[in-house]
Amino acid sequence: MSVTGVALILFLTFHCCMNVVALFSGKAYNMICELLGANWYAVVATLGLAALAVIHIVYAFILTAQNRSARGSSRYDVATTVNPGKVEWASKNMLVLGIIICLGLLLHLFNFWYNMMFAELFHVADPLGNPADGFGYIVETFSCPLYVVLYLIWLVALWFHLSHGFWSAMQTFGWSGKVWLKRWMCIGNIYVTLLVLGFIVVVLAFAFGCAPSLCDACCGAPADCCQEATEAACCQ
Repeated sequence: MSVTGVALILFLTFHCCMNVVALFSGKAYNMICELLGANWYAVVATLGLAALAVIHIVYAFILTAQNRSARGSSRYDVATTVNPGKVEWASKNMLVLGIIICLGLLLHLFNFWYNMMFAELFHVADPLGNPADGFGYIVETFSCPLYVVLYLIWLVALWFHLSHGFWSAMQTFGWSGKVWLKRWMCIGNIYVTLLVLGFIVVVLAFAFGCAPSLCDACCGAPADCCQEATEAACCQ
């Protein structure tokens, strides 16, 4: 579970870097989307990521079931009696956080992957008419307040999940002791906070129409078209 978790964190880091590109250049972001479209290597990587996610989720349910079976009706004694106040909230709610993250992932796949890679592979008509127009889908998705709220909830749940999962993985690998456990917790909190903050900045920048790329997308007249860009008129 730790191996799949770390692999997924690395993917999220790559994905975050891609999204930051969209903040400054829609053209550059679409070039990346085209490169990672329905090419064989992108399809193989997607299948690999899907396998990692499935293994991680299935093992999480198995591990949770085993832990609850072993602890029986006293499964909260460690958190409330033996070690009160020292067990993280995220640690006690990893399964719930995981379910929220899975639901958010399904929403994300619907908003982007279904309209892009899936549409290109199976020749499905996508709303924008161009499966490689990832920038257009970002603008369209985050122009909807409901999606903005749902993505923010998803990202907060992701932060709680990863902030615990990061140092827990290091502990599973045997890379932590009395000294390094605290260090890994600190490193993990900083890393995960920056990672999730990157995603949140992208969501809010497009939601409020203040991403620099929105102005640059309007036919070389940034000063005259920023208002139109914030309303997503120039990208649809």
